[in-house]
Amino acid sequence: MLEQMWQSFISLPSYLLDANKRIYIPYLLSAVLMAVPVYFAAQQKTQRSLAGFLMFLFPKKVWLCKSAKLDYCLLITNVLLKAALFAPIVLTMVPVAILTTDTLEWAFGQPLHLAWSEAAIMTIFTLMLFIVDDLTRFLLHLLLHKVPFFWEFHKVHHSAKVLTPFTIYRSHPVESYLYACRMALTQGLVVGFGYHFFGTELSMYDILGANAFVFMFNIFGANLRHSHVRFSWGDRLEGWFISPAQHQIHHSGDPQHFDTNLGSALAIWDSMYGSLIKASSAPNITIGVGQYDAGHDSLGAIYLKPIKQAFKTLFKTKSADKTDTDEVEVDSKP
Repeated sequence: MLEQMWQSFISLPSYLLDANKRIYIPYLLSAVLMAVPVYFAAQQKTQRSLAGFLMFLFPKKVWLCKSAKLDYCLLITNVLLKAALFAPIVLTMVPVAILTTDTLEWAFGQPLHLAWSEAAIMTIFTLMLFIVDDLTRFLLHLLLHKVPFFWEFHKVHHSAKVLTPFTIYRSHPVESYLYACRMALTQGLVVGFGYHFFGTELSMYDILGANAFVFMFNIFGANLRHSHVRFSWGDRLEGWFISPAQHQIHHSGDPQHFDTNLGSALAIWDSMYGSLIKASSAPNITIGVGQYDAGHDSLGAIYLKPIKQAFKTLFKTKSADKTDTDEVEVDSKP
């Protein structure tokens, strides 16, 4: 176990070089480039400067906030805890894929193994991975918000008082475990279906090792989702894809925005569920920590309090009311 923890710890710098990680350097650089037009729109021409842009991008009140410092710590401590506690028991893809293929064979007979072109199979398999992954992310996210027991763990993420790209790593290990199992379930289902229809010659289109669609989503400002930089894609695109500004609305302190924009990349799930809000409908928001301010002001509180509160919900008939206190402004275009 100690060896596994050590290997996980020393692998942390590789996150910057891994296209499957949100803080991959090109993703961070693309977010910086996308922040430029937001800065230009917010500042008069005579006031624009490189120093001004850097101050706009890295305000001390955000990056040096106690909440942000906890996020930096959580990136490290969560990696160690997951290696020590959850790695041996997390659901894996292989048994799910085998179960899926066996079920399909039992229900529909022998695998089809369609003789389609390699390009067609790769396109379908890559698209299936992306769509099913995004759908299951939405469903789990919805579960985390709507079921009080699970909400206590997801509340850790929403207890952030400021947003930075490192807020993506602000999560309770129980939530991380659920997402890891979700990924195995998703990949197993898609691989199982892929094998039934196309055989073992399955591969996806990737860019530097990441699903091509995921790479494109991340390169177009995914790191601005957790930031003070408000970047909207416009109403038309926001009906199909969740923009950085839309995810910031998900963190809004306004009660009418609670439990909205739950999707990761695609907005169609929120549209069907009725939880989609476009950035133009919420031009001036604040990041609220009212209902989320559960005293997550230390690592101990972040890890232990959700466990205590989650089990308390099993004996309650209704969840706590949502309030709106202690908010942080989000920069927006004029």
